[in-house]
Amino acid sequence: MTSTEFTTADTAAAFVPAPATPYQGDIARYWNNEARPVNLRLGDVDGLYHHHYGVGEVDHAALGDPDDSEREKKLITELHRLESAQADVLMEHLGARGHDDMLVDAGCGRGGSMVMAHQRFGSKVEGVTLSAKQADFANQRAGELRIQDRVRARVCNMLDMPFETGEAAGSWNNESSMYVDLHDLFAEHSRILEIGGRYVTITGCWNPRYGQPSKWVSQINAHFECNIHSRREYLRAMADNRLVPQAVIDLTPATLPYWELRATSSLVTGIEEAFIESYKDGSFQYVLIAADRV
Repeated sequence: MTSTEFTTADTAAAFVPAPATPYQGDIARYWNNEARPVNLRLGDVDGLYHHHYGVGEVDHAALGDPDDSEREKKLITELHRLESAQADVLMEHLGARGHDDMLVDAGCGRGGSMVMAHQRFGSKVEGVTLSAKQADFANQRAGELRIQDRVRARVCNMLDMPFETGEAAGSWNNESSMYVDLHDLFAEHSRILEIGGRYVTITGCWNPRYGQPSKWVSQINAHFECNIHSRREYLRAMADNRLVPQAVIDLTPATLPYWELRATSSLVTGIEEAFIESYKDGSFQYVLIAADRV
């Protein structure tokens, strides 16, 4: 076993800190109680359980005929393909990482992106989440894949992560930054990243050119109990915390097909219209930002 592997003691149940604020307690309860079919059934396709959305064109040929008795199953498989493609886009922007690198997934959910990162790079991957239920799920899945010595989720606050200064070669937030203050978040990523380390986020953000958050953005905030930030706020908070953007990519056109397909499935949650209409009217954007720690 190398120094970059987890020991049995590391992966055993550990002390779970209490939420730092009442809001964090609310978020922990929200995700501990969450069991939406749209997250679980998509993950059942291949065992990668995500908590984000998808990008890319829909493969209509893979869906088959509308009257096909297997169409709903095929549709779910296609939605899952698109959400894994989104994670692939994020990983591509982490750059070249290797076995000796430590990567951090801030807001790791049930761990699908952590597994993908380890499979792609061979790196050790640490995930943090406020939800003990999510962390347990992710760690159980890592055990089933026999990668528990390299992939681990922990219950903790992403604004106060249990890593040494400069310990991480790369880190990311995949649709989780809307639950925290961005200056506090990027200060913590800047602390744990080595000089030259890469940070990536994929997030929904409201468009400053629209003027203010639209009614659709307000609906999304209420649905997920979050606080969506503007694109301008991301760039300003990064600049204040020694994170220099290397790429800013508007993924809005790439994610709209996912939402339009999901709206036709049995997995609708009622929030699909808000995403589709806000993307179409320009008040909401789906953005990737990759930044280097300087």
